[in-house]
Amino acid sequence: MPDKGLREIVAASTKISDIDGEKGRLWYAGYDIADLAQHASFEEVIYLLHHTELPTRTQLEELNEFMVGEREMNPFLAKIMPTLAQQASPMSMLRTSVSAASAYDPDGWDDSPEAEYRKAMRLIAKIPTLIACYQRLRTGQEVVPPNPKLPHAANFLWMLQGEEPDPADARVLDTTFVLYADHTMNASTFTARIIASTLSDMFSAITGAIGCLKGPLHGGANEEAMKMAEEVGKPENAAAYVAARLERHQKIMGFGHAVYTTMDPRATELKQLARELGERHDDIVWADIFEALQETVFEQKGLWPNVDLYAAGVYHVLGIATDLMTPLFALARMAGWTAHVREQYADNKVIRPGSEYVGPTGRVYEPIDQRG
Repeated sequence: MPDKGLREIVAASTKISDIDGEKGRLWYAGYDIADLAQHASFEEVIYLLHHTELPTRTQLEELNEFMVGEREMNPFLAKIMPTLAQQASPMSMLRTSVSAASAYDPDGWDDSPEAEYRKAMRLIAKIPTLIACYQRLRTGQEVVPPNPKLPHAANFLWMLQGEEPDPADARVLDTTFVLYADHTMNASTFTARIIASTLSDMFSAITGAIGCLKGPLHGGANEEAMKMAEEVGKPENAAAYVAARLERHQKIMGFGHAVYTTMDPRATELKQLARELGERHDDIVWADIFEALQETVFEQKGLWPNVDLYAAGVYHVLGIATDLMTPLFALARMAGWTAHVREQYADNKVIRPGSEYVGPTGRVYEPIDQRG
C-alpha cells in the first residue's frame, strides 16, 4: 500500500526551493536558508522565489514601488471587513478576503504571464493590510493606513500596533517572513498547484492554499505551540507536561516533521531569534520554556522541533495575538504560493494522481425489499 501522506511521490519539478531532510538543509533557488535569514530582506526573497535570482538594486526598488502602491484594500473589502472582524476567525477572514479580492483586481481575467505576476505581487502586498485591519477592528481600535515609507514587515507592525516599530523588532519579523516564505511541496503549496494545474485563476489557487493552511496539522501548529507554552507556564514544568501528554497519546505541537529527520533549519534560526528578542524585551521566559520543551521532547520522544515551535515565541514577544500566528504564516508563504502557481502555469499538466481501491468487489445490486 502506498504511503497515505504521499511522502515518496514526486509531484512536480521546481526551481523554487529544495530540502535535504536528513541533513536539515533548506535552500531557496540554491541559496541556503541560514544565509538568507541572516542577510536578505523579505522583499529580496519575494523576488528570488519568483525569478530564481536575487534582484539588483534597481529591480528591488521597482518591486518595492509596485508593492507599496498596492497595499490599500479595495472599497468592497473595506466595507465587509467590520463584519468579518465580528463574525469570522482570522484564517476564515483571510480566505474570504482573498477570494473576494479577485473581483477587483485591475488585471481581471487576463491570464498572461505578466498579469499573473502583477496579481501575485498585489496579493503579497495586501495581505498585511487585511490582517492588521481585521485585528484593529475586532479590538475596537481605529484602522491605521499603510505607511509608504516603511518596508513590508515594518509597515505591518505599524498598521497592527499604531506606532512606528523598533527597527530591531521589524528586522526580526522580516526574518521570520524569510524563513516561512517557501518550503517545497507542503500541503498548502500542493493544494495551490493542483488548483492551478486545472488552469483555474490565481485567486482560486491561493484561496485553496489558505484553506489548507488553516488546519492545525499544517499552519495552525504555531498557535497550538504557543497555547502549549502558556499551559506549561515555566521551564521546570516542561518534563511533567510532556510526559502527561504522551501518556494520554496526545500530539506535542511544534515537533516532528514530514521531511526533516533532524533539526528543522528554520527552527535553528528562530531559536536564536527568540532568545535575542526575549533578552532585548526583558521577556526571556518564553525562550526558556520552548528550549525546555525541546530538550524534554527529544529525551522522551526523540523528536526535533520544527519551524512552528520557536516562531510562536517570537511572535508572542512581538505582541502578536496567538490566533494571528497562522495568518502571519500565510502572509509570508504568499511569496512561495504565488511563485509555485506561476511555475505551474508555465509548464502545466493537470495533476491527477491515481488511487488504490481497498473496498469490496464483485457485488450485485439487490432490490431494496430484499436487503435484510
